[in-house]
Amino acid sequence: MIQLRNVSAQYGRRTVLRNLSLDIYPGEVLTILGPNGSGKSTLLRTIAGLQPTVEGQILVDNTPAHQLTPRQLAQRLAFLPQSRTVPNITALRMVLHGRFPYLGYPRRYRGRDYQAAKQALEHVGALELADRPVPSLSGGQRQKVYLAMALAQNTQTILMDEPTTYLDIRHQLDVMKTALGMADQGKSVVLVLHDLSLALRFSTRIAVLANCEAPHVGTPEEIFVSGALDRVFGVELRRFDTPQGWQYYCEEAR
Repeated sequence: MIQLRNVSAQYGRRTVLRNLSLDIYPGEVLTILGPNGSGKSTLLRTIAGLQPTVEGQILVDNTPAHQLTPRQLAQRLAFLPQSRTVPNITALRMVLHGRFPYLGYPRRYRGRDYQAAKQALEHVGALELADRPVPSLSGGQRQKVYLAMALAQNTQTILMDEPTTYLDIRHQLDVMKTALGMADQGKSVVLVLHDLSLALRFSTRIAVLANCEAPHVGTPEEIFVSGALDRVFGVELRRFDTPQGWQYYCEEAR
């Protein structure tokens, strides 16, 4: 479990998170929504220990995050940033990077590391890509490989910054179903998304950030009924019922 207590953080010299408190529970998909510049990516990077808090404290399984070594933190949470390099290695070698926190010295992969990497690729439906060079893969295929790398890291918490960006609708749905599958296994999955309909359809809870205010947190139903998304984004969010559940769309605010 991740607990944020009165956390403030900056993007450059600008404070984008102020006195933020939030609990992240096992077995849930928590989606962070908010307009550009509201601190969504900063929040993930701060939780991941990639940038310091200005104030407040982050607890990881009741241990202050600053007391954990980078190796210990990497054994507890995985972070997939929005922008990633595309190294000229095979997909399997890429997924093996998720095993780094568990390697001793010298850093040599063991049989169980290869097994974990192949199981992760299989879990996301990409085992056939194992020997393909990462640069040769499509955007959707690469995203599956990155998800497999996070799974191979075998952490309780997975943070993903805009994992559906640039993907076609089928691959967007694949990513969201994979996130739900991780949560069903008891993991905490935290996503930053821009697609409101995906967030409302697939999330367990949603946290809406805006203007350094306390986040509005609730279930998708609670968030929709509250009108928080309408106020923050300046739209009129609508929905209609289907056999597959609520489908959401936006109209210009009147």
